[in-house]
Amino acid sequence: MGSTGTVLRELRGAQKSAKGVSLYSRYVNRPAGRVLAAGAYRAGMAPNQVTLTSALFTYGALAAVALVEPSWTLGVLVWAALAVGFAFDSADGQLARLTGRGGPDGEWLDHVVDCGKLLLVHAAVLISFYRFGELPSEAWLLLPLGFQSAAVVTFCAGLLREQLGKAAVSARGPSWAATAPAPVSRVRAVALLPADYGVFCLVFLLLGAPGAFRAGYAALAVVHTLFLALFLAKWFRELRALRAG
Repeated sequence: MGSTGTVLRELRGAQKSAKGVSLYSRYVNRPAGRVLAAGAYRAGMAPNQVTLTSALFTYGALAAVALVEPSWTLGVLVWAALAVGFAFDSADGQLARLTGRGGPDGEWLDHVVDCGKLLLVHAAVLISFYRFGELPSEAWLLLPLGFQSAAVVTFCAGLLREQLGKAAVSARGPSWAATAPAPVSRVRAVALLPADYGVFCLVFLLLGAPGAFRAGYAALAVVHTLFLALFLAKWFRELRALRAG
């Protein structure tokens, strides 16, 4: 087992493509995940154990949102736990690529945890609104349901786009699979920031100011819904092009 520095250098060479990744994930979450992956490697952890560690931090934070009265202290603790959970979510894949211990079971577990996270984060906000929020109107209770719908549809549609795209390319043979990847766009990486889960987690720092939290959460809900519309149109065009080609 090499030194931590050696492991970190090997992990830098085991990164996924930066294409379609926001600046937060590229420069904050992935490097943090790399450090956690190196620590997990040194501790002899398996990738699935890292995934479950991610779930522990994330789901624990969401339970606190639902059960504890909002405050500035709670906001900081929730944000920190969600950020660490997100970094572990990056670490499990990095560790799997480093050790060659990844497999369909690990990918399945990772997606199950991610899907549960997207469902529960908005359910927790809804419960918090109902239990602790002095809402201007009961209509605010519909906001987490709408945000949850946009998040889950984006997640599921993105997975389907990836899998159907791979199947279409595979069916057309090696010449299609060998197509050179598009260059990484810095403009796109900046534009994707509002849709990044790590950026979304920052809104929980406002839990101590209910009005500000509602406003920030509502703004992100609108942005994510707009991104959903753009993503759906883009993915549909791409899949139709694969069929036509």
